[in-house]
Amino acid sequence: MTHPQSPVDLHRHLDTRLTQPARTWLARALDEAADHPGTHGPLSVWELRLAEAGRRCGPEHADAVRVLILHAARADAGALTRVYRQGTADERRAVLHALPHLVPGPEALHLVEDALRTNDTRLVAAALGPYAARHLAPHHWRHAVLKCLFTGVPVDEVAELPRRARADTELARMLRAFAEERTAAGRPVPEDLHRVLALTAPPPADAHARDGSPGLHGKES
Repeated sequence: MTHPQSPVDLHRHLDTRLTQPARTWLARALDEAADHPGTHGPLSVWELRLAEAGRRCGPEHADAVRVLILHAARADAGALTRVYRQGTADERRAVLHALPHLVPGPEALHLVEDALRTNDTRLVAAALGPYAARHLAPHHWRHAVLKCLFTGVPVDEVAELPRRARADTELARMLRAFAEERTAAGRPVPEDLHRVLALTAPPPADAHARDGSPGLHGKES
């Protein structure tokens, strides 16, 4: 899952790839989640199914299956936080993928911020989906982009990168500083850095409006 698809698209995708036993298990798990979304004892029924997803449906489909279960359970920010805190790295990744489908506001942003502090590149990539594009503050978003470059996470994983990077002169400054540090240390500059730097250029109309601005990237006002 590069960027989260809609639950309908995920279900359609899985229908063509899961075995018949896996499809039967998933249908039952989704029905359970829809019928019993609340907790019953220490864990809800659907949380138990999250732990089984990889074994029942295969690790290559587990992320999508877990997102569908979370969606069927109508998990809110509180439930998603509980799953994230108590779950495995795989379950945490599914929570991050599910955020844009389940949490309209910024109340689950702490989960994105936590994932970005880890050294797990798959968690970092999952954290930078549409939810982060919508809600992550500019300062934290810029540092997340730099973390991708530093850790080797492809910038294609960053949702809405062109929109958020456009005309961001502070991001351009940070990218140049990072490139200079790498060059001074005799280390290669990631190719993705040049891609992101090009995206920080202002739109042509803005560029023409800036008399005497240096190159493509004006100084931040």
